[in-house]
Amino acid sequence: MAPTDRYRRPADLPQRIPVFPLRGAILLPRAVLPLSIYETRYLAMLDDILAVDRIVGIIQPERSEGEEESPPGKDVSLRPVGCAGRLTAFQELDDDRVLVTVTGISRFGLVSEVPTEKPYRIFEVDYDRFSEDFQVGAGEESVDRANLLRVLRSYLESYDLKADWRSILSAPSEYLVNSLSVVCPYGAEEKQALLEAKDLKTRAEVLVALAEMELASSEGGSGGAVN
Repeated sequence: MAPTDRYRRPADLPQRIPVFPLRGAILLPRAVLPLSIYETRYLAMLDDILAVDRIVGIIQPERSEGEEESPPGKDVSLRPVGCAGRLTAFQELDDDRVLVTVTGISRFGLVSEVPTEKPYRIFEVDYDRFSEDFQVGAGEESVDRANLLRVLRSYLESYDLKADWRSILSAPSEYLVNSLSVVCPYGAEEKQALLEAKDLKTRAEVLVALAEMELASSEGGSGGAVN
């Protein structure tokens, strides 16, 4: 059983969670997000999370809050929707950084901030409008998988990127769509649109549209590899 399989309904997740604001980063159900943590405030958050339930919310700052990846202070406005995940891997490095992997469980809406003396922020959140996120594979049958794979292949070929096609072809559509949405190289607005898509079919369509627009305006990539 996967570490996140125990969460089957909104009531299985805490209603108060610490949040990690990160511009240009999103998390989605069953997808994974690797993070390098080094700021004192978030190292403290990590210690507390590991001591309790390992649940954290990944959320973006609002567009109006400058360009910093994670703006300082507790008065920074945050997007209304984020995603809760569980810390599923943890590695301390010699340079005082900590590498973690967060696996997505469910999106949430912010309700209200909880006053705290902690150096990080805690919010009351609501998962009810995203209850379908708890259902593994929900909406897969509506995804145009053939079109998604066609556009993905064109994108990779255009930028001379390599990929493990055996793994891609065998991956469930939910995992494929959500994982591509998490790792795709788009900006904060595009990432938020992918996060807030009403269902898996819509998210796949947004992902395809973004890739097709980039392909139409691009003259080629710089090379690289996707593993």
